[in-house]
Amino acid sequence: MKNWLSVYEGRRRTAAQALEAVQSGHRVFVHMGAAAPLPLLDALCGHADRLQDVEVLHCITIGNAPYTDPCYCGKFRHNALFVSGNTRCAVQQGRGDYIPVFLHEIEGLFTSGILPLDVALIQCTPPDRFGFMSLGTGIDISLTAARQARHLIVQVNPRLPRTCGDTMLHVEECHAIVEATHELPEFLQGDVTPAHRAIAAHVSALIPDGATLQIGVGGIPEAVLASLANHKHLGIHTEMFSDGIIPLFESGVITNDRKSLHPHKAVTSFVLGTRAIYDYIDNNPVFEFLTNRYTNDPYVIAQNDRMVAVNAALEVDLSGQVCSDSIGSLPFSGVGGQVDFIRGAARSKGGVPIIALPATAKNGALTRIVPRLKPGAGVVTSRADVHWVVTEFGAVNLHGRNLRQRAEALIGIADPKFQSELQREAAVLFQRS
Repeated sequence: MKNWLSVYEGRRRTAAQALEAVQSGHRVFVHMGAAAPLPLLDALCGHADRLQDVEVLHCITIGNAPYTDPCYCGKFRHNALFVSGNTRCAVQQGRGDYIPVFLHEIEGLFTSGILPLDVALIQCTPPDRFGFMSLGTGIDISLTAARQARHLIVQVNPRLPRTCGDTMLHVEECHAIVEATHELPEFLQGDVTPAHRAIAAHVSALIPDGATLQIGVGGIPEAVLASLANHKHLGIHTEMFSDGIIPLFESGVITNDRKSLHPHKAVTSFVLGTRAIYDYIDNNPVFEFLTNRYTNDPYVIAQNDRMVAVNAALEVDLSGQVCSDSIGSLPFSGVGGQVDFIRGAARSKGGVPIIALPATAKNGALTRIVPRLKPGAGVVTSRADVHWVVTEFGAVNLHGRNLRQRAEALIGIADPKFQSELQREAAVLFQRS
């Protein structure tokens, strides 16, 4: 191995110099989550005058996404593997695109050549004494993207936490290195509502002691984690988590000691949250960061006994079909890891796959338990995959139930003010003579 310090110095560039590598027609991958290298994205836009038809590809990111501004039409076009809040407007207005894909299969798009990558923009910690840099808050699909891209640009930021697991790139793997010190963007969970807490009470009742949890981010996951204070010997195998797990580690509820796979380790691929969670994972060997093609492989997930997967939905129809990535035909989020974990938990010994959602939307004006999904809505989780469905009004298990029984069960956990209407619709849909 060469003297990495001399390699590092020889590859240092300003952001503007590094982004000269991007050419018209290139596909540019961006490190996802809180690790999106924001100064490099600004520098990319600084080259807009000389560029045409550059595709910017990534999953969820937080922070600015300046390349989606209408002023860059024809220069940059975002291609979303998961639609996030900072790019949703562009995708819904037709200035960006959306690829429905299972999270555990995305890396295969890079390695197979279906989505070859010209340039990868990755954020890392400063190198250690051996020249290795950690990808920090997430390796997700980004580590594989970094190694598949023809040209790798790394932004080195000392504010990025150094994480454990398969998180390292070596200085010699980089083509250009840009130093930039800035605070990471934070992901705020939003308010935890009374409905969220009621849902969490039903979910927590389904979680046995010794369970391994997959739980995401947002109001319902935060409420569920807050409801688990009296549980024991819980473990973590998830694609992502946020600040809500910290009290459960500190109180000894999460111990990871009963896990059948990776005991004593909390397995994840990325985190979204505030500085508190970024500091908590910094050099913390309890957390094992692994890529999504592993963490989200249903076969791997199923090896965790008592695997409990908690996932969200926008709508569930009376047959059990789950829409969680679109509002009608408008892309809203993504397929993500929902089906990966629902299927993995279903195959786990003692596993519990859960879809959790508030019973209504628009301040109670619309029911989320619906006779039919909106026209154009995407079915993310099929009715054959669905087991438990939970709202603030209760929890029902659809597995093994026929269509009429499913409709009856789901109507029972809908908001009472919509139940009569749903019963009339169900009579037409499922009780034909």
